[in-house]
Amino acid sequence: MYATISDLIKDLFGIYIPLPIQTFGFFVAISFLLGAYTIVQELKRKESLGLIKAQLIKVNHGKPSSILEWAGSLIFGFLIGYKLLLIFTDYSGFSDDPQGYILSAKGNFVGGLIGLAISYYFKNKEEKQKKSLTGKVTEELQHPHELVGTITIIAAIFGLLGAKIFHNLENLDDLMRDPIDALISFSGLTMYGGLIMGGAAVLVFAKRNGIDWKHMCDAAAPGLMLSYGTGRIGCQMSGDGDWGIDNLAAKPDWLSMFPDWVWAYKYPNNVLGEGVPIEGCIGKHCAELANPVFPTPLYEAVACILLFFVLWSFRKKITAPFMMFSIYMVLNGVERFFIEKIRINTLYHTGTFAFTQAELISSLLIIGGLVGIFLSMKWAKENKSSTMV
Repeated sequence: MYATISDLIKDLFGIYIPLPIQTFGFFVAISFLLGAYTIVQELKRKESLGLIKAQLIKVNHGKPSSILEWAGSLIFGFLIGYKLLLIFTDYSGFSDDPQGYILSAKGNFVGGLIGLAISYYFKNKEEKQKKSLTGKVTEELQHPHELVGTITIIAAIFGLLGAKIFHNLENLDDLMRDPIDALISFSGLTMYGGLIMGGAAVLVFAKRNGIDWKHMCDAAAPGLMLSYGTGRIGCQMSGDGDWGIDNLAAKPDWLSMFPDWVWAYKYPNNVLGEGVPIEGCIGKHCAELANPVFPTPLYEAVACILLFFVLWSFRKKITAPFMMFSIYMVLNGVERFFIEKIRINTLYHTGTFAFTQAELISSLLIIGGLVGIFLSMKWAKENKSSTMV
C-alpha cells in the first residue's frame, strides 16, 4: 500500500521524494479531471445535435468589484501567504501531514502580510483596468461546455462535503472519538453522499445557466461511472478502509492466473494504520490486517471502469432524455448493492432487518433508475406525438 505518492515513487524507483500528496487524494483529483473531460465531450455533442443551446449573456467589463469581492481577495491572499511561508520553513512537517498543516491555525504572520500586500496590488491593478472600460457592455455567446470548469469546482466542493457528512453519519463513534481527524482526513468518504450533494449543487447551477436538467444528467452519467472507478483505485492503493470482510477461503482455480491479492489481501502499510504491526517495518504506516480480506475497492474499480466503457459505447444510440442517467443509476445501484455483501460497513437495524447505508441508497437508485427509464420513454413518446401534430 502507498499512503502517499512519495511511497509509490520510492517503491517504483528506489528514491524518496517528500511530496505532500496523498495517494487517495491524488486519484480523487484524477477522477474529477476525467469526469470533467467526458462531460465536456458530451455537452459539445448535445449542443451540436441541438439538444442544448448556447446562451447570449451580457458582460459589463467596467463593473467595479463589490466590498465582498475585495474582502474575499484580501483574505485569500493573507491566508495563502500565512500558510506558504510556514510550509517553506517547515516543509518536512508539511509533507508528513499536509491536511493537518493546511487546516490548523499554524502559520506565519509575516507571510500573511506579504500575501495580503500582493493580493492588494493585483486587485487594485485590476480595478484600474476596469475603470478604463466603464460603460462598456458586450454580448457574448456562452456555450454549455464552457461552464464545466465551474461545474467541476462546485461538484468537488459539495461532493467532498457530502461524502464527509454521510461518512460521519455512518460512523458516529469515530467522529466522537477523534472529531478533528474525522473531519479533515481525506480517507473516509462516502460516495453516495458526494453524489447526492454534489449532483444537487450542479443541477441548481446548470438550471441557472439554461442547461436542461435531463440533458445535464445524461451528459454526466458516463463520467460519474468513470470517476467512481478511478477513485476506487485510490482506495485500493492507499488502503483507506473500504476493504471487504475476512476472506480465509482458498483462491478459486479460475483466478489462478492472477496474484493472490486479487482474491484476498491484508493491506500492508495501509494509510489508516489498521491491523497488527508489520515485523521489521519502521515508519508511520507499519500495520497490516490480521486476516486477509476481499479487496472490494479493486473489484469496484474494475467493474465501474468497464461499465463506463459500456455506457460510453452506446451513448450515441440513446436519444430519449434522462435515459442514460437512469441506466447509470440502475447499473451503479446493482454494482454497489452486491459489493456490500462482502464489504465491512455499519449496519442499521429496523426490527430484525439489518442493512447498510449504501444498501439503502443503492436500492433507491435502482428503483429511481427504473422509474426514470419509464418516464424517459414516456417523455420521448409524448415529444414524438407532439412533433407529428
